[in-house]
Amino acid sequence: MFKKILIANRGEIAVRIIRACKELGIKSVAIYSDIDAKSLHTRLADEAIPLKGNTATETYLNFEKIIDAAKKTKCEAIHPGYGFLSENPDFIKFVNDSGLKFIGPSEKSVRLMGNKVAARKLMIKHNVPVVPGSTEPISDQNALVEFAEMIGFPVLIKAAAGGGGKGMRIVNSKDELIKNFELAQSEAEKSFKDKSVFIEKFISNPKHIEVQIIADESGNYRHLFERECSLQRRYQKIIEEAPSISINDKQREKLLNAAINAAKACNYYNAGTVEFLFDGNDFYFLEMNTRVQVEHPVTEMITGIDIVKEQIKIASGEKISFDQNDVKIFGHAIEARIYAENPFENFIPSYGKIKEFRQPGGFGIRFESGIDRYSEVPIYYDPILAKLIAWGRNREEARIRLINALKEIIISGVVTNIPFNLILLKHEDFKENRFDTQYINRLQNLIEEHYMSEEENLHLKELSEILVILPKENSRDGIRNSEKIKSKWIERRFRNDH
Repeated sequence: MFKKILIANRGEIAVRIIRACKELGIKSVAIYSDIDAKSLHTRLADEAIPLKGNTATETYLNFEKIIDAAKKTKCEAIHPGYGFLSENPDFIKFVNDSGLKFIGPSEKSVRLMGNKVAARKLMIKHNVPVVPGSTEPISDQNALVEFAEMIGFPVLIKAAAGGGGKGMRIVNSKDELIKNFELAQSEAEKSFKDKSVFIEKFISNPKHIEVQIIADESGNYRHLFERECSLQRRYQKIIEEAPSISINDKQREKLLNAAINAAKACNYYNAGTVEFLFDGNDFYFLEMNTRVQVEHPVTEMITGIDIVKEQIKIASGEKISFDQNDVKIFGHAIEARIYAENPFENFIPSYGKIKEFRQPGGFGIRFESGIDRYSEVPIYYDPILAKLIAWGRNREEARIRLINALKEIIISGVVTNIPFNLILLKHEDFKENRFDTQYINRLQNLIEEHYMSEEENLHLKELSEILVILPKENSRDGIRNSEKIKSKWIERRFRNDH
C-alpha cells in the first residue's frame, strides 16, 4: 500500500480523496493555487504545496509543477480526481514516466476511449450496441449531407475528442446541417485542439443511464449496478440517482453485461463509468468516463462499497476486494449538485467569500463539500461547491430527505442553484419519473409555471440580483434590511432554502 499520495485537484473531490486516504492510513498532499491557499482541502491534507498562479493552466493543469510537488514531498502516487487532468493520456504517461503511479486507468485505455470515433468502432467490434452513425470522422460537406440523409434527421454532430457537450450540435434538417457542422468543428478545435467530428442519429428524449465499473490490473471486472442521470442542463448533470427506476430486471442484466464488455474491450482497469442512452426499449453506448464520476456517492450509498478506496488499493497492486455476488442494491440514493451560479440569470457563475455556512445532517444524509465558512469561491474554476446525497429505503423516502436537507443548507456570500434543485425534486414529473435528458431544456419556464406565482418569482429574482451585486456583504442581513425586499414569503424561503 502507498504511504503518501498527492491529490492533483481541488474542492470537494480533493476533500473526498483526502478522507479516503485517512481511512487507509495514507498521508495526503494537497496542491493549491494562490487563491486556494486557505481552501478546505489544503487544511485537511497532511501537507499542502503551493502552485504559483491562479488560472488552471498555471496550476492544476501544469504537469511540471504537479510532478515537482509530488517528488518534493516524496509521494508515490497521484490521484487526479475528476476534471482537470483526470482523462488526459499525456498526463498519465508523464506521471508514470516520472516513476510515480497514476491512480486510474492506463494511458492506452484513456486515449482509446477518449476518441469517440475509435470508441464507437471498438464497441461495434465487441457487440456493444451503439447509436447508428459514422465510424470515421467526417470532414467533407458532401459526405456529411449524404450520410445525414441516409440515417435520417434529426442528427447529432459530435466532437471526436470531446465531452461535456462541447462540439456537439443537434441538427433537425438539411438546411441547418452545414452551419452547425462548421460551428461544431470550430468549437471542437478550440476546446480539444482537434476539429474532427462525427455524426450519429439523434435519439429524441432518451434516458441517460450509466454503469459503474471497477476492474483491477489482474483482469478482474465488477459492476456496481447503474445510475440514472437524465436530469441535465446543457449536457451537464444536475440530479443523479441509483438505481434507475426506468428499467426492469431483464433490461438491467443486458445493460450490466454490455458495460462489462465495453470495459473489457479496452483492457480497462481501476474505476470507470460506461454511459448509455435508453429509448425505453434499447440501450446505446454513449461514451466511457475513464475516471471517478462526480456522482459516484449514490452508488456507494446503495452498495456500501467505497469506490475511491478501491481505486487506491487497486493502483497499489491489490485485487478487487469483493466478489460480484457480494454486490447488492440496498435502498435508493439521490444526489443534488450544488453550484455557485444564479439559476434566475441563465445560471451565471457566482463568486465571492463565504460569509455564513451551515451544512445539513440527519439519517441517510451525506454532504460532500469543498467549502466552509472560511472559504472563497474563485472565478477561475468549475463552480461546483458541494454534493448533497440522501439515502432512503425507497426512492420517495430518499427524495423527501434530500428536499429537507437542501432546505437546511445556508451558504451566503454567493448565489447557489439550491432553489432550482428544489423545484426539480418537488415537481410531479420527477416523482412520477416523467423526465428525460431534454426535460430541463423543454421547460425553460419551469420556475414560474410550477413553483411560485409571478409576484413571488419577482421577489426571488430581486433576491438573486442583490446577492450578485453585493457578494462581499453579509447577504442575509443585507436582504433583511433592504427596502427592496419586503415580502414575508421571501424571508421564509431564504431562511428555509438557503
